[in-house]
Formats: sequence, C-alpha cells, structure tokens
Amino acid sequence: MTTSNARSIFMGPRLRRLRRDLGLTQADMAADLDISAPYVALLERNQRPVTADMLLRLARTYKIDLAALAGDGGADNTARLQSILKEPMFSDIDIPALEISDLAISYSGMAEAFLRLYTAYREEQLALADRRSPAFTGAASAADPNGFDANDSVEEVRRFLAARRNNFPALDDAAERIAQTASGPSGFIELLKDRHNLQVRYLPPDVMLGSIRRLDLHRKQLLLEDSLDTASLHFQLAKQLAYLEMEDEIGAALEAGQFASKSAELLARRALAGYAAGAIIMPYSAFAKAAETRHYDLEALARQFGTSFEQTAHRITTLQRPGQEKVPFFLIRVDPAGNISKLLDGAGFPFAKHGGACPLWSVHGVFKTPRQIVTQWLELPDGQRFFSIARTVTAGGGSFDAVRVERAIAVGCAAEHAKHLIYTNGGDPRAEEPTPVGVACRVCHRPRCAARSALPIGRELLPDDFRTLSVPFGFSAD
Repeated sequence: MTTSNARSIFMGPRLRRLRRDLGLTQADMAADLDISAPYVALLERNQRPVTADMLLRLARTYKIDLAALAGDGGADNTARLQSILKEPMFSDIDIPALEISDLAISYSGMAEAFLRLYTAYREEQLALADRRSPAFTGAASAADPNGFDANDSVEEVRRFLAARRNNFPALDDAAERIAQTASGPSGFIELLKDRHNLQVRYLPPDVMLGSIRRLDLHRKQLLLEDSLDTASLHFQLAKQLAYLEMEDEIGAALEAGQFASKSAELLARRALAGYAAGAIIMPYSAFAKAAETRHYDLEALARQFGTSFEQTAHRITTLQRPGQEKVPFFLIRVDPAGNISKLLDGAGFPFAKHGGACPLWSVHGVFKTPRQIVTQWLELPDGQRFFSIARTVTAGGGSFDAVRVERAIAVGCAAEHAKHLIYTNGGDPRAEEPTPVGVACRVCHRPRCAARSALPIGRELLPDDFRTLSVPFGFSAD
C-alpha cells in the first residue's frame, strides 16, 4: 500500500539553513512541528529522510512554498560540480557521477564550500598569471615593480568574470522569468509602468546632457535619448529593468567577488547589469537553442533577437551554464590604435588574459573592410589552434553631427569546436593553413616574423655588421 511516508527525500542542510534563517533552535522547530528535538537533529544530519507529510507540515507551519522548500534536489550544484571536475587537475581521480550527485544532494553545504573555494582559486590563478607576466600587463607601477597593479579596477573585473567563465546562472534564471512576462521595447515599457509606475520619455541629446538613459525617481520617469537605434533602446530598457527587478541576484553575484576598490565593485555591478539586460533580451534557453540551430551565425541570431552584432557576440560568450554548456567562445574588442576595451574569455585563449597585440591577427585589419566578417585560423607558438571571426562595429551616431566610434570585435573558439560554426562549413582545422600568431612580441619566439616589434625575452640580438636580415629583430633560433 502506498502512503505519504513512501515518498521521502534527504534535505538535512536545507532544513538546517531554513531553521537558522527563521532564527529557531532545534527545540523551537520541534515544538512547532510537534516532533522531538532529537528527531530534528536526525533530519538535519540526513540520518532520517524528510517524508512528504513532513514537507507539507513544514510548508504550512512556516508559510513557505513547497517547491522552494523541496528545491531541485541538488541538480544545479551537481551540474556545477560535474563541470568543474572535468578540469585537468582532477583527471587522475576517479569520481563516479553517483558520488558527485550524492555530495550535492546530501551534503549541499560541503558542495557549496567546494564551489566557492574553486571559484576563489580560479580568481587567484588569473591574478597570479598577470603578476608573473609583466610583459603582458604593461609598465611597472609603484604598487608592484613587476608591473601588476592590484588596484586596477578594470583588470579586477576581468578576472572576476573570467573566473566564472562569464556565466551567472542565477541572473539567467531571473532574466527568463522577466522575459516570460514581457518582451520587446513595448513589453518592457508596459512592465516599467505596471510594476514600477514609471513613464518612459524620449528626449533630444541636448536635453539629456550627455546621458542616454536617466531614471528620474522624483517625477517617476525613465528618460531615454531619442536618437538611440532600436537595439540600443531595447538594451537600455532591459538594463533598467535589471537594476529594478534583479537587485538581489546582482547583489549575490557581487558578494561572491572580492574587490579591492569601490570602483572595481561598481564596474562589476555595471557588467552584471549589462549581462542581465542581454539575458532578458536573449533568454538563455531560447538563445542557446537558436545558436545551435543556426550554427552560431551571429548575424542571423542578431536578426532573430533584434540585437546588434556586438550584443549578440557578447551573449554568445555566456553559454557555459553547468549542464547546458555550448561552444565556449572568447571575445576581444579593440580600437584602431589597438587599445583593448573589452575582454571576455570562455575558451582559454591567452589573448583574452594578456592582450591582443599581434598585428597578424585579423582583428587589427578589419578596419579596412568595415562591417564585413573576416575569418581566420590561428596557431600559437605552442601549437594550440583557434578559429576567429572578426568584424567592425560602430558606437554612437544617430544624427549627422553625432560622434561615431569605430571598433573591431573578434569572437573565437578552440579549433576542436570550430566544426560547429557555420563559418567553417564543418571543415577540418588540420586541412587549413593557420596564421602563426603570438600572444605578444616579448613572449613570442618565432624567429622569422616580419611583423615583430620587440625582441623576445631572454634572446640576444644578432650583430648587424655583416648581414641585415629581412626581419626587424634577428636572433638565434636555438
């Protein structure tokens, strides 16, 4: 005979967390539920299962949602653990999937502790890589003679994003809920009006005084510059919704970081709001499915979701949700002078950590062919191969005399994933002739590079007395 007690789960850590959140002792909870204090202790230590009847009693007593109490059975933590345990450092440890699931479900506190430690480890590894690579990070500073400035807010935020592979599942979940309620500019405007009593107004640039979006809480208005294109308008509306409706999720993500300055924390908050806005416009599930269906055709995806090329390229780097991972991409954005203004890395590409100064990379040459996609196979000195897609993008404009800024974006992935992209037609990277590139001249030891601008570290310059080489810096190939 089937009874309510036949359905039971172990949820000790969640029950303990609930009790502590409510400010109760085990004796208090026992009295509320009409059970003994030792039985509460057994439940919290996973030595007794929580029956369906007990779940109902907990829900009624503390006025909480039954689904929220039961949770996902540790599915999210299981997926995150499985993703992390694929790292090479764990390759010699045989960890059955059942053990991972058991840890996530039965010992969720330990699982969360491990996940936090791993994230902190990743951040420190990225910081250490920069500290040990002065050639990559620029001139030495007063803060660190080796060229590492711990107070560099931009680098801090880049490490924060890279350590999490530029993926924030909680933001994606919250964004999908908003997207189910409203979509498109008109839907967002209605949501702002219904939930936040805000009226959207469009004003000319001279009235906006340098702003393209401003929230006027006194007059209950959201002011937007009237020259914004559709994609930018869409994004700014979504970003304001993210600030208003996803404060808790953004705050929780920020708390997981350790920022050395207020500026770094504010930059990270802005980055997370931008992430959330993209996730509202391009919800994870729908966008990931469309990306696979269209073989990562960025222009086709931009048309489908009403986004700009850059917004779409940015979103494509975030598809690393544990258990739902897609092709891992990196992204870099540079101006004609070579200044890097955006770095996002989900593909383990060294450029995304230390710069992108190699002139042989097409991202520096696409300014000659505006708005056209240029593809390129790349090979690093250690033999690693990547596939790159580069194109120019324009920021600003909107009127005859408005300032426009031209930049170039490169998006790419490791060679083994390139077969999934429409740009390669499923081609074999081994059959293609790659462009030999280096992370930076100071650490690139290719002897016959005509584009070289500096001598590699540790190499002696050859004398020029009797022979002038065809390369700028001649050095021994030994």
